[in-house]
Amino acid sequence: MIGRLNHVAIAVPDLAAAAARYRETLGARVSAPREEPDHGVTVVFVELANSKVELLQPLGESSPVAAFLARNPGGGIHHLCFEVADIGAARDRLVAAGARVLGGGTPRPGAHGRPVLFLHPRDFMGTLIELEEA
Repeated sequence: MIGRLNHVAIAVPDLAAAAARYRETLGARVSAPREEPDHGVTVVFVELANSKVELLQPLGESSPVAAFLARNPGGGIHHLCFEVADIGAARDRLVAAGARVLGGGTPRPGAHGRPVLFLHPRDFMGTLIELEEA
């Protein structure tokens, strides 16, 4: 059901500093920051040959990423994103298997403009999983 790893998301307390670290220290290509108000974050993408790293900074204090950073002030891995061919079919299959879909189960546009869903971390060994329709 799942396809390739689309990205690994890392919550960071200072997006500009994190982007500079990837760009200047690792020589990576880093996108411009983009606000995603529906998800409560500002993001940049570190482009890799076979995937991406998404750096996330909270957009306001009510952001879920703000709560994550309150528990992990230095930042850390926030979620893994996997591609799926049909997000509705993937959701239905996961729910039938007992997985919990966050946010009511209705896909929303993600940072790439494609439909995304998040799966409860307790159902995946403590890891928040994002599914993105490819």
